[in-house]
Amino acid sequence: MNVNCIISGNTTQALIENLAKCLDVTYTQENNEFCIDLPEHLGSGYFRGVQFLHGVSVLEFDVLIKKALHISFKKETINPLRLLFNSDSSIRHKTDMIDISNPASSVSKLQRLIFSNGVSTTHSVRIDKNKSSNVFIISIDRKQFEEKIDTFSENISEELALIFKDVNGVNPILNQDYFPLDVSKTIEEFKSCDLDEFMKPIFLEGKTYEIITQQMQQFSNTLKGKNAKKILRKATISKIQKAVAIVQEELEVRINVNTLAKRVGLNPNTLQSGFKTIFKTSVNEFIKDKRLELGKTLLETSDLNITEITYKIGINSRSYFSKLFKEKYGIAPKDYLNQIRDDKSA
Repeated sequence: MNVNCIISGNTTQALIENLAKCLDVTYTQENNEFCIDLPEHLGSGYFRGVQFLHGVSVLEFDVLIKKALHISFKKETINPLRLLFNSDSSIRHKTDMIDISNPASSVSKLQRLIFSNGVSTTHSVRIDKNKSSNVFIISIDRKQFEEKIDTFSENISEELALIFKDVNGVNPILNQDYFPLDVSKTIEEFKSCDLDEFMKPIFLEGKTYEIITQQMQQFSNTLKGKNAKKILRKATISKIQKAVAIVQEELEVRINVNTLAKRVGLNPNTLQSGFKTIFKTSVNEFIKDKRLELGKTLLETSDLNITEITYKIGINSRSYFSKLFKEKYGIAPKDYLNQIRDDKSA
């Protein structure tokens, strides 16, 4: 038997309260965060909501449930704009919009939806039972958010005005696409934040706006018809993920772009363009940055000397490592190591 929940309200607290009532469970609150920990009879995992200023909030599902859960977003007087990101098993999305051919569709791993209820349309999502589900939803109450962007409203593009100025949801919105790996990384940084006090909400809000900005730019370009060549296929994204894993696991080894492309089953040009799209850099620059990041970590945490670290990260020249390190971090590795030792002995 499925569980059907209709959730309403433009705040995270209201959504979590609705969901908790539907599931017949309790929720906890700590400052601007609200959380439901699933009891064992329903499954495992949690639903978490975080509320920010100007009508921006996050609703997060990280669950393995024993009954399929169907969540419908009720029509409101002010219908929020929602950005849904799926990082795990496929979920189902359904709408009653009359101008689309397939009202029910699958949202695969690494796909996102931008949607909003209209005057006569609604949206819902379904999470299947016994499947690990990881869903991240940003909601924007456009009436409140209008106050934030009012200063820039004269310069807003026609495409973004269509999204943000329609505070009553007269025009329904539905856009589905793959999202790049840097968004996935930002979502993970949001989820794993361990800061305390006022630093945590500031960090979480910053990460939320980082995602909004990137996705609104992508959506705006799509509406303008300029982004077709930049969209990567799911299979290509998976192979680029595999390439990233190889790079991170084999930093000690000299990595050749052509060999790397062959190992993951991509054309070298496709691999390069994929890295440019996702990471805004070339494969070689990505590898160099990862080596320098590891070198910095080893300087901070290991007992290795600089020469040993140089070879550990796959660079054959200590002087070249020093040059690259200073270009990236503004300090020579020797001086950085001395600074760390002085801090530890203080």
